[in-house]
Order: sequence, then C-alpha cells, then structure tokens
Amino acid sequence: MKLIAQRLTAEAFAPYGDVLAAPAAPGRAYFENGLGNGRSNARPSLSMVHRAPVAGMPLDITLLERHAFSSQTFVPLDVSRWLIVVCPHAAAGGPDVTRAVAFLADGAQGVTYRPDTWHHGLTVLDRPARFAIFMWRDGSAGDEEFVPVAPFTVDAPA
Repeated sequence: MKLIAQRLTAEAFAPYGDVLAAPAAPGRAYFENGLGNGRSNARPSLSMVHRAPVAGMPLDITLLERHAFSSQTFVPLDVSRWLIVVCPHAAAGGPDVTRAVAFLADGAQGVTYRPDTWHHGLTVLDRPARFAIFMWRDGSAGDEEFVPVAPFTVDAPA
C-alpha cells in the first residue's frame, strides 16, 4: 500500500481529532473540546521535543502508536512541514491500516489526536523542528502503546 499525503485541513482530519491554527486576525482560538482524558489519576503532561528531519521520502511505515486514554496535542514552535499518518482503531483490535491516511501539515498547523487514534511517530520534513506536546499520563503502560504493522509507504509532494 502506498499513501500520498494530502494537505492537512480541519475537515479531512476531523475523524481523528482537531487541527490547531492561530486566528488570522488578532484574538484567541480555543481548542479544549478535542482534549480527552479517560483516567482520573492521570496528570497533565507538557513536554517539548526537538526532531531531526527524515532522510527523505517516500517513508516506510512499520510501527504505529496510540494513547488509548488520552488525547495528544502537537503544537509547532519552530517547524517547516511535517507528516501526519493516522488510522482508526479496528473493530477486531489494533490499528486498521487499510483505512490509514496521510496529511502534510505546514509549520503553522498543530493537531490534537483523539484518544485511541493510531498514528505514526512525529515525523518532520525539510529541517529540524521543535514542538510542544500535551497529553495526560499516569506512568503506566496505558500511557502509550506501540504496535508493529505490515509495512506501507507514504510519500509527500515536494
């Protein structure tokens, strides 16, 4: 299977979560409706990450992750383009890679993945990037799950 990343839009990404973007005019935009925490003992977790860009495209996807009980938000701080690969949870369990989709985000777009949304790890293109990440964690194995998947390929327009 080969996916071609499409431009990230709120409408196309809606089944997986929310697209975050600062308002075009002075003011504030709220995105709390997409935040989710399914464990009363989990604490808010805010982190920052610095990522190197992938060596090139296309990219082979062999591992997906999810946070079954928490949303996960990525806010770009210093980012060019970045790649988002998502798929729903299969009825039989695990990621439904047959319904995987790929999006290409610009440096002004963030996302919140809904709880239980399978996704590829944070993947940046073009140059190193920095993000702020928000989620809920309780320190247990339920914080995150990683699953190997049958390899598929994702490409992005230049």
